[in-house]
This record gives sequence, structure tokens and C-alpha cells, in this order.
Amino acid sequence: MAIERIVDTSAHDDDNDEQQIEVTLRPQRFSEYVGQERLKKNLQLAITAAKKRSEPVDHILMYGPPGLGKTTMATVIANEMGANIRVTSGPAIERAGDLASILTNLADGDILFIDEIHRLHRSVEEVLYSAMEDFKLDIVIGKGPAARSVRLDLPKFTVIGATTRAGSLAAPLRDRFGLTHRLEFYSEKEIKQIIIRAAKLLESEIDEKAAITLAGRSRLTPRIANRLLKRVRDYADVNGDGVIDMVTTSGALKMLEVDELGLDPADRRLLGSILDHYGHRPVGLNTIAALTGDEMTTIEDFQEPYLLQIGLLERTPRGRQVTTKGANHLGKDQQ
Repeated sequence: MAIERIVDTSAHDDDNDEQQIEVTLRPQRFSEYVGQERLKKNLQLAITAAKKRSEPVDHILMYGPPGLGKTTMATVIANEMGANIRVTSGPAIERAGDLASILTNLADGDILFIDEIHRLHRSVEEVLYSAMEDFKLDIVIGKGPAARSVRLDLPKFTVIGATTRAGSLAAPLRDRFGLTHRLEFYSEKEIKQIIIRAAKLLESEIDEKAAITLAGRSRLTPRIANRLLKRVRDYADVNGDGVIDMVTTSGALKMLEVDELGLDPADRRLLGSILDHYGHRPVGLNTIAALTGDEMTTIEDFQEPYLLQIGLLERTPRGRQVTTKGANHLGKDQQ
């Protein structure tokens, strides 16, 4: 069984109370959404133009590392458009018939949000092509010689796709999105604003220094910031008077083993394993996975992006290599 990481950027299947808290922390409008200013500016323009023409907004593809707010942004877009949103994911749509059922139950102006859209089955993608481009649904009725194709009209709807792997999308599907945007990592200042806003919604008191400290250890990712805030709040409630100050924040982060750069034991083990076995030499992803016992996709999708972003790890033509900064952070001299 995998150990749950506090800095894991993937969404967790928590209990109902935790899910309800997560929902309440999500901003509902652009005015509440902190960060991603370039993306918000472009989307606001597209939405204003679409509303002026009384048309659905064009299909939107959002990509970037997990935990940066793609699902939240889809909800904000729906609220700004005054539209209903239907949420699903690529792995959940197993057959073309599943997609047909979803599409035929949409109304004019509705938004269909497909998370992990890169994991759609190819047969499902082919049905989606004509649905997105022509708002038509081609279905086959019957089997064998008696089978016949029927084309159904669909309402004018908008597909919002989210993916961590834009390069894995088939070109015909990618080309059908009129708006394609990447979500970037947040600045520490933006993360601090998110933490202060979340603490207010959770009815918890937090001081400025504690918010700055949490922002510095949140890996520039709102999902991790909110998760750390909730764990520190728990610590403050049990070991203090409920106020999130530097004493309770430091105690909670020490207990969680999250260091000043936001690294947890799994990150430090990854960097340390490379240094201990290969020193300054580059090493392949397969070898790293064997050394750490993690899946290659886990390393590539959830650990590497941040380690690369802050300069502790680098990719070379021959493999991954820990930088001098990474070695210094672990207190190991890179020979």
C-alpha cells in the first residue's frame, strides 16, 4: 500500500467532510481566483465575447502540472458563463456509448469538463471529434449486415479538457480546441494570498509569518498549500489554542517532515539515492525507479516537475542528474 504524501499533488479520495471542505475553498469567480493572470485575462475576453453573441464559449484545453487549479478554473468558467457544468474524466468514459449518453443529456450552453482527457480511449475520441466540431453524434444501431448509422443533433455545448500531458493528446483532438492554455506554477506571494483566504474560509486565525512559511513550503501549488494549511490547523487545535502562528506551524511542519523548500522524505530519498549511487553522473528514469521503489510515472508526473522547477534536479540527454544546489540542500558534497 502506497504511503500518502502530504505534498502529493494528486487529488485524494478523502472522507465526505474533507471533500466538502475542499469544495468550499475553491474560488467561484475570477475575482476570487488568485494567480494565473494571463490565463484569466484571455478567458475573460473569450467569455465576454461569447456572452455578447449569445453563444457558448469555444472549446478550452488546459494543461500543466497537477494541483494548479484546472478543475477549479473550469468551475469558474461555468459560473462566469451562467452555465451548468458536467464533470467527468477520461478513464471514466470507457465506451463510446458512455460518451453518447453524457452528450445527449446536455443542454444548450452546458459545459462538459473532462479531466485527464489524454486517457480517453481512441474509439471514444473519434465520437468526440464530430460532437465538438459539428455538434453531431454518429451512432451505429444494430449489428452485422442490419447495422445502420444514425446522426443525431446535439445542443451547442463547450468541452473543457484538462491534462497533465498535452503531448499525449491525439493531434485531431488537440486541434479541435479553440483555446489552449498552460497553467503555470504560482509565486510564493500568490500562494500566501491563497492560504490567507483559505484560513478565513476555514474560520482559522493565521498570522503573517506563518502564512509566509507555509507558502514557502507549498511547492508553488495551491492544492498542497490548502492541504498543509488543514494539517497545521489540526495541529494548532490539538496542541495550542487554534491560532496558526509560527510555533504551531513549525511544530506541524517538523512532524510532517516537510523542509524549507517543500521537500518531503520521498523527494529527499530520490535525490539522495541518485547522489549516493551515481554522484554527479546522470542516470536513467528506469534506474531511479528501481532505486527508490517508485513507479516511473509517479516520479515523472509528481516529483520531477517541482524538483526541476527549483533547480535541484536537471534532465540531460543521458538522464537525470542532481544539481550542485540539490546536493547542497541535502548536505552532501557532489564530487
